[in-house]
Amino acid sequence: MSTPLTHEDFEPHVDRLFRFDGQPQVLRLARIDVMDHPPVPGLDYKAFSLIFTGPRSDLLPEGFYAVEAEGGARFDLYILPIHTPAPDRQEYQVVFN
Repeated sequence: MSTPLTHEDFEPHVDRLFRFDGQPQVLRLARIDVMDHPPVPGLDYKAFSLIFTGPRSDLLPEGFYAVEAEGGARFDLYILPIHTPAPDRQEYQVVFN
């Protein structure tokens, strides 16, 4: 079994572009939101969310994707669009807990 991903694994990729296999959309990793405690008592990592942004006009469907970050790092992520009040972009969330 591989070790779980942590927010530190994604920190070098903030503001980089991500491509989702089989989809034309390219999203930017805008930020990482880290909880101040582990998701379950006794675990040694903190829950976190990745927040991506992309154009509002071209929605990436919710789902599980093989993803490549600018620079070649690859991840398997479940991503979903989230409520985004800004009229010029759509935000997406990936949750690790």
